[in-house]
Amino acid sequence: MNSHPPQPPSPSTPASRDRWRRADPEQIAAHQVARVNRLLAEVVAQEGFYRRKYHADALQLTEFPKVTELAKITGLPRITELADLRRLPLLEKPELDSADGSPAAFHTYPPGAYVRFHRTSGTRGRPLPVMDTAADWRWWIDTWQYVLDAGQVTPADVAVMAFSFGPFIGFWSANDALVDRGAMVIPAGGMSTAARLALIEQTRATVVCCTPTYAMHLAETAAAEGIDLSGSSVRLLIVAGEPGGSIPEVRQRIETAWGATVLDHSGATELGPWGFGSRDGRGLHVIESEFIAELLIPGTDRPAAEGELAELVLTGLGRLGAPAIRYRTGDLVRGYREHDEQCRFLWLEGGVLGRADDMLVIRGVNIFPTSIEQIVRSLPRLGEFRLIATRRGVMDELEVLVEDPQNDPADLAAAMEQRLGLRIPVRAVAPESLPRFDAKAKRLEDRRHAARGEGSR
Repeated sequence: MNSHPPQPPSPSTPASRDRWRRADPEQIAAHQVARVNRLLAEVVAQEGFYRRKYHADALQLTEFPKVTELAKITGLPRITELADLRRLPLLEKPELDSADGSPAAFHTYPPGAYVRFHRTSGTRGRPLPVMDTAADWRWWIDTWQYVLDAGQVTPADVAVMAFSFGPFIGFWSANDALVDRGAMVIPAGGMSTAARLALIEQTRATVVCCTPTYAMHLAETAAAEGIDLSGSSVRLLIVAGEPGGSIPEVRQRIETAWGATVLDHSGATELGPWGFGSRDGRGLHVIESEFIAELLIPGTDRPAAEGELAELVLTGLGRLGAPAIRYRTGDLVRGYREHDEQCRFLWLEGGVLGRADDMLVIRGVNIFPTSIEQIVRSLPRLGEFRLIATRRGVMDELEVLVEDPQNDPADLAAAMEQRLGLRIPVRAVAPESLPRFDAKAKRLEDRRHAARGEGSR
């Protein structure tokens, strides 16, 4: 058994990344098959999570390139095509969590092999600790270069990181990827919104990294203080952490306020930086040189059809110290392998459309918070909003609170009825009265469980 992680790989080059973006599906699939075989052989050779998960027996392997049959490990033949991967069980987030909150549950190597510690945001429960080896972290930085390529970031750029530098992974990998590219990187953790705006102006920043919600809050604060963001030096906002960068109404509001381009990005602490947006904001590409993507009918293990609403399942290929193999992300997407985009990677039209566990069924209609946000952001005078989900008998109910300086959100109620086919109560509240967020926004207040006597979500 090899308890030492491999050395960091050689960094990719702009030419190699461009070659993968243009590769045909057969080339990408062959590359993914080779990578996933090496990954499986390495992780199940250890006395740990995946060996137990796949019911592996005694294994006489010390070096993963020598593996010829995964049958010795998992009872499966060697993966010869991507369809073989579906014989492995899916991975659910609760499986990754340890009883005492330690980061040991799904890690491959002994603790001394790791150099980075991060946690998930804890938006949906207790934060999940995840550690990375030096090789893993090099892979994070290298994979992030696809995002920076999409934003045409160069060493001449000055990037302000407008997020709090705590254990949540946030933009930590973006920070290090920008340093690796040679750009000037300016941390703005532990600062007020006004102080961050002043820093952006003083440093003549050209790139800002933050959540979509916080980009709008920065713009809102700038307007209140008489700062013309549209005339600033910022040319690009890289947004992540929540849907928004691929929602047309959100994107337009940010781009108008900033006079800059919005680039969407998606990643996860459990997985790594898996997607980058198109510069026209119409969707996301999955970085298929580093991830295998599957599209499943939500709530099942059956493949979804091209363009059908699907749950995204991902297998990361370069993170051996804390691998996620066939991981149910909970993200709902519409994926297209046949498309006209210049980049040939899997195309997710509209980006991440919502979360499977955020879906509300209101009088028989499926509603996502992102659907409400699109409508709210289409009315420029409206500020922040909040959704309150309750239950009356066996029926889910939804109320929308929205900051409206006119105190008359009838046009919002009418727009929701027209676009969603539902009458949803809307209540105006005073401007600046709802919470602001510099990390992931928490706009859904779910009181349905309390109504059933189950406690709050």
